[in-house]
Amino acid sequence: MGVFRVSFTIAADPPPRLDKALARDVPAEAALSRTRLARLIAEGAVAVNGTVVDTPKARVAAGDLVEIALAEIHESHIGPEAIRLDVVFEDDHLIVVNKPAGLVVHPAPGSPSGTLVNALLAHCGESLSGVGGVKRPGIVHRIDKETSGLLVVAKSDAAHHGLAAQFEAHSAERYYRAVVYGVPDASDPRLRGIKGVSFEPGNILKLTTQLARHKTDRQRQAVLFAGGRHAVTRARVVERFGTPATLALVECWLETGRTHQIRVHLAHAGHGLVGDPTYGGRRKLPLRALPGAAIEAVQTFPRQALHAAVLGFDHPVTGVAMRFEADLPGDMRDLLTALRKPVQ
Repeated sequence: MGVFRVSFTIAADPPPRLDKALARDVPAEAALSRTRLARLIAEGAVAVNGTVVDTPKARVAAGDLVEIALAEIHESHIGPEAIRLDVVFEDDHLIVVNKPAGLVVHPAPGSPSGTLVNALLAHCGESLSGVGGVKRPGIVHRIDKETSGLLVVAKSDAAHHGLAAQFEAHSAERYYRAVVYGVPDASDPRLRGIKGVSFEPGNILKLTTQLARHKTDRQRQAVLFAGGRHAVTRARVVERFGTPATLALVECWLETGRTHQIRVHLAHAGHGLVGDPTYGGRRKLPLRALPGAAIEAVQTFPRQALHAAVLGFDHPVTGVAMRFEADLPGDMRDLLTALRKPVQ
């Protein structure tokens, strides 16, 4: 494998540490993230004035000559596959796709192929400039296999670093639409008795807990109040269905982004998602509240009724604010149509 070198001079008034100085002064066209630079230092790929320096805390001075040895970008071990993609936006740095339900984001032991990453490798081809030294798309957030909606994926190391920083800081905007059992309402005394549940002005449901992998079922997440990872979800009712109301279309937005967060949080509040086999369950609906066709539509809905409808972030290279919206997919539109029909 070939090696090429990136050479540059430390500018005036550098930060006291090598890693911070490199992050400031490395040429933008090298597209090296802070994470990648730290790894290159540890690997002995960074020389200052001809001497290899492998500690990130080493001091540098203005005028020092830095050389970084980079291996040529190598191909990913994941193979490209011609899978149709709904591309919402794409440029040299990133791509935004509207993922259909049923598509896994990244290969895993249970899904070694046929994933979004396989599709992106085929679609992007040579436009992938490499993430972490590998020609691959940079996944910075995920949605579950059976959840539909918007995802942004990096095509370069610089974009990957910039997007990951926004998701880590929880500054990216993410709104979801979900159909749930029951109607979350501040007037419900049952909700007031559930730990971690509160309401904000405007009848906005707020769920604040810790989340961690379930102790006995490794496919599930569990709500905790000690240990685990901090998680905050908000939701408001958009539309009610049934007489009396027995289901609702809700809009959810994330302050944090944990695995299964919306699904497990709403189930904790007693408002599990329709069609969710892991958390929502199959509930018996009152026969007189909804028409028979609506009850059948709910009971046979094949996946969790959850759609990532809005995605907003700052472009990691240009800094331009970006915001995308994706309409509900056909199966969720059909479900809502059935729920809106009056009882005969």
